Amino acid sequence: MPQPLHGAQRHRGEGVGDRHAPPPPESAAAAREHVRELLLLVGVSLDGVPAADALLVTSELVTNAIRHGHGLTGFRAAVADGVLRLSVADANPLPPAARTGSVDRPGGYGWPLVQRLTQHVECTTRADGKTITAALRLS
Repeated sequence: MPQPLHGAQRHRGEGVGDRHAPPPPESAAAAREHVRELLLLVGVSLDGVPAADALLVTSELVTNAIRHGHGLTGFRAAVADGVLRLSVADANPLPPAARTGSVDRPGGYGWPLVQRLTQHVECTTRADGKTITAALRLS
């Protein structure tokens, strides 16, 4: 299990899907737009570092679910007590792992970046996939 660079990280082997949730966004851009609207609704300036971090983490989690998680199966974003909570579900039960990019396979920066920018990140695995839940302080 990769060690967090900042904040707490937990992996659990249980999880419950929400059958009443709206369909997930079709792209990272659509997920960012949803979070952007939510931030504006709760009075968070889009010009600040907290909003930039929130949008970057949203983009990384959704992109990784699409690219490495066999597709995005769920998405939630909510703000309570000055904390944005993101939940991103995909169809791959393997937890994320940090890796080093190479010339043949660039990348590997997203998961460590998510760990660094979030106050807390947790991965809940199921036989049919996983949900990553992240918390980011907005002030």
